[in-house]
Amino acid sequence: MDIEEWLRSLGLQQYGTAFRENNVEAEVLLRLTAEDLKDIGVSSVGHRRKLLEAIAELRESSSAILAEGGKALTQVAELASAPASPTGAERRQLTVMFADLVGSTAISARVDPEEMSEIIRGYQNCCAGEITRFEGHIAKFMGDGVLAYFGWPRAHEDDAERAVRAGLAVASSVAQLRAPEGKPLACRVGIATGLVVVGELVGDKEARERAVVGETPTLASRLQDLARPGSVVVAESTRHLLGDLFELEDLGPQVLKGFETALKAFSVRGEGRAESRFEAFHTGALTKLIGREQELALLLERWSRAEDGEGQVILLSGEPGIGKSRIVRALREHLANESYIPLSNYCSPYHTNSALYPVVGLLERAAQFDRDDTPR
Repeated sequence: MDIEEWLRSLGLQQYGTAFRENNVEAEVLLRLTAEDLKDIGVSSVGHRRKLLEAIAELRESSSAILAEGGKALTQVAELASAPASPTGAERRQLTVMFADLVGSTAISARVDPEEMSEIIRGYQNCCAGEITRFEGHIAKFMGDGVLAYFGWPRAHEDDAERAVRAGLAVASSVAQLRAPEGKPLACRVGIATGLVVVGELVGDKEARERAVVGETPTLASRLQDLARPGSVVVAESTRHLLGDLFELEDLGPQVLKGFETALKAFSVRGEGRAESRFEAFHTGALTKLIGREQELALLLERWSRAEDGEGQVILLSGEPGIGKSRIVRALREHLANESYIPLSNYCSPYHTNSALYPVVGLLERAAQFDRDDTPR
């Protein structure tokens, strides 16, 4: 069984050396515990959980095959641990993130190589944890650089948004790390979106990787050079996919090495003030609502009852993209001349661990809090 290929399929290839140095082979892998993973050097709780779940799947697969008179355990592990990544090259729209640790050369000149190794390991674990949390794919660790893909091997409709949220999370998490002298670390993040050819396996043994052909990774790297320590810079191609989800600072046309013309770049200051995803992506005039007269009439009729003192609750449900938010917008347009106070709460899959996030968002909008406000 190729342990490193299995780790790569999970997006945890940074632990390949630790598994190899601790002689973790197929038979040993299936018996690893959380304590074993700690001893190996997997300090991230999220990474340990991900590894334990994957190991549990291997155990289930091996048990099923052996019950049918299957083959030896090592052969079962090989079959069960086949990487999830596509085997052939394919054309994809990809959002690429490149993160780089600020001042790593200067730090390495001041500290012992073993200390520097610990710093880099902590930085890489920090980046890997945030990137995988947003379902990005870590393509390569290059010392103090991290290359990640959003949109391959698994694509989402919001890969650009996921990349930016991951970039902000990486910048915030790295700032919590400390150099030996106590100073906080910082990283720069560049993000670009474009068409690439991705997935072809190149190299041999430890040098194997999934190649990406196209200018997008290079653009992400160049944008990272523009970023201030602790900040994220995105390409115009990525900015078009974000709507008003984030507050962006236009850096204007930038002359970048390797590109013939100046390209626009944007610095991400944080989340935007849009009330909802619908509002973030529909800032202009909307087309006329067609075919929803019955649903709109029902909502208006319930509004009339509420005005007469009869409390009303309406559940508007349906498949994603069917037009629920558009109907609510139409209702509010019909009530534009009415006197009422709208209270809107919105959940987010990116804030499932944030208690009362919808209520906090409502209060921030109502009180017009700004992220730069001071406590006084």
